[in-house]
Amino acid sequence: MSAENKSPQGAPRFYCDAMHGGLARWLRAAGYDAAWEYGIDDRTLLERARREGRIVLTSDGPLMERRAIRRGEPRALFVPRGLDSREALRYVLDALGLPVRDPHCMSCGGALERVPKESVAEEAPPRTYRWLDRFYRCSRCGKLYWQGTHWQAIGGTLAAMRKRAASRPERGEDGDAAREASE
Repeated sequence: MSAENKSPQGAPRFYCDAMHGGLARWLRAAGYDAAWEYGIDDRTLLERARREGRIVLTSDGPLMERRAIRRGEPRALFVPRGLDSREALRYVLDALGLPVRDPHCMSCGGALERVPKESVAEEAPPRTYRWLDRFYRCSRCGKLYWQGTHWQAIGGTLAAMRKRAASRPERGEDGDAAREASE
């Protein structure tokens, strides 16, 4: 995978087309920078992805036929239709040989930072505040997180993908699948 498709930490960055908002959220949960915008038109999507050095993720066959994608500007990966968001995440991680990383905010992709319990006393639900000691805040949008049942369910899904990733053969650093999809 070329350097222009990677974040400063070396991970690829993605732009999900209009039909993949759920995939963008799951990619963020898996620790990746994934942009998504409701109703974005194809031309704007391709221009932003190219300008920001992101890989386009799409299930739109005609979009994959666009000249810009055929030239690899931007690079793209076709995600098979009919996959739910978790299956699509598994497909992308497998196709690009990517590991599951530390989670980011599912809403905006910001880093999650641990905050003192006392600092969220007025904001956290009372029962949750009494029950838990660890709270996290998104460094970008400020959303508050805690490791409740929803977090545990997401973590279970990601742990299964992490285990699957550990057992798959190594792939080349250049992201064979993304290159093939854009040729």
